[in-house]
Amino acid sequence: MTIDGVNPPEFALNAINLASAGLGARPVFATDEFFAPLERMLQDAPPVYHPGVYDENGKWMDGWETRRRRGPGNDHAIVALATNGLIRGFEVDTAHFTGNYPSACAIDACLAPDGPDDRTVWTELVCPRPLGPSALHHFEARSDSVWSHVRLRIYPDGGVARLRVYGAPALDRAAIGDTVVDLASSLLGGRIIAYSNGHYGHQRLLAPGRGINMGDG
Repeated sequence: MTIDGVNPPEFALNAINLASAGLGARPVFATDEFFAPLERMLQDAPPVYHPGVYDENGKWMDGWETRRRRGPGNDHAIVALATNGLIRGFEVDTAHFTGNYPSACAIDACLAPDGPDDRTVWTELVCPRPLGPSALHHFEARSDSVWSHVRLRIYPDGGVARLRVYGAPALDRAAIGDTVVDLASSLLGGRIIAYSNGHYGHQRLLAPGRGINMGDG
């Protein structure tokens, strides 16, 4: 668990978030999304809390949140990464989930170019680890394999504000062939290693596509 005021681990500082919705990561499946949809967990912006805001299912929360389970088992969600890549570590953020956070989580990964199905073999990269209320949790992944999807298992249920998957894109030279590509793209491994001033941000500078607004850079 990362404590306030302590710098995050090295893998969270020198890699890109392969689970970034802004880079193209997308939700694939969730066992339950009653209180909050899975897509919110992949947003790039820090999670927010709006006191007094409710929707048809209850308190509005910025993240993925499932209902309390009344039987055995646990909830899980599958996310397609923005691009195939090596995974160095994970950040599981339970910000603003103070009484309805999972007590633990585990994370698996797979390489499934056509998407995972019932025959997909999943590899556990993070064994079940405890989670705390409204806190950042960092888990290192020791793997040299290339992955396309991750599966977040929560025990038994609850809410996760953000999931970040830190790693490096896997450059498939055979697939690129003679195609002209943007070698600075974060999806092809480009990353910013230094800047004179990052007060207004820099993480989106190498993102694909056109900038959305003056803050998207």
